[in-house]
Amino acid sequence: MIIKQIYTYNNYRNFNYLIGCEETREAVAIDPLAADLCLDEAKKSNLKIVSVVNTHEHFDHIGGNEKIIQHTGAKLYTHYNAKNVIKGVDVGLKAGDNIKVGNTVSFDILDTPGHTMSHISLLTNGTEKALFCGDTLFNAGVGNCHNGGNPLSLYNTFYNQLIKLDKKTKIYPGHDYLTTNLQFTLSLEPNNKNAYDLLQKSKIENFSTSFISCLETEFKVNVFFRLKEKSIKESLKNENLLSKNDSPQEVFLALRELRNKW
Repeated sequence: MIIKQIYTYNNYRNFNYLIGCEETREAVAIDPLAADLCLDEAKKSNLKIVSVVNTHEHFDHIGGNEKIIQHTGAKLYTHYNAKNVIKGVDVGLKAGDNIKVGNTVSFDILDTPGHTMSHISLLTNGTEKALFCGDTLFNAGVGNCHNGGNPLSLYNTFYNQLIKLDKKTKIYPGHDYLTTNLQFTLSLEPNNKNAYDLLQKSKIENFSTSFISCLETEFKVNVFFRLKEKSIKESLKNENLLSKNDSPQEVFLALRELRNKW
């Protein structure tokens, strides 16, 4: 499996992805906002884009669809409930569906609502596990719920689905917010050495835009996976965001509310 992570150098700090079959050189483009960068990378890597997948309907994840499809004839896939929002969708996807690319690449589709209610993630089959998670899970953080999302649905996505995945699963998010997310973690859990060490590395030029996390790392540095930590609960109570009910769900919701203002 060929994975090309493409940083877009825009204000939203988007990542676009090309995932290709080593045998047939066919590839899928995931959330291709920067169409020219994706097309250039495909040409440089001798890949033929045969499909485009949008994890969700926000403009910064669909903006390059039309140009890529015009140049390649690729088919467009997205969540079945986003078919009426995203122009030109060929196939609507639901949980349990599968997408194959060439002879060697296969994705299971996860329905992962929260950031929006029509959001999918793609989980690779085979020995190398990788999750292309759009704006659901970021390196050391989670997506917001401002534009059509729901924080409780996001919590359920994390704790009914993502937490159960193989801990070695690599994480390929829709944006690079690594530095800010780690600073948020340390504001709540100042003695988290794993987060501190990774934050120091993140300040190295180009580190955060090439860093590949995995679930094992996320459990150590991402507060949204660390809901039972005493220092996190105390920090939230000091912000008057958490009452005596400090269940994992309430901690997650309080963290999401605090991150909105942070």
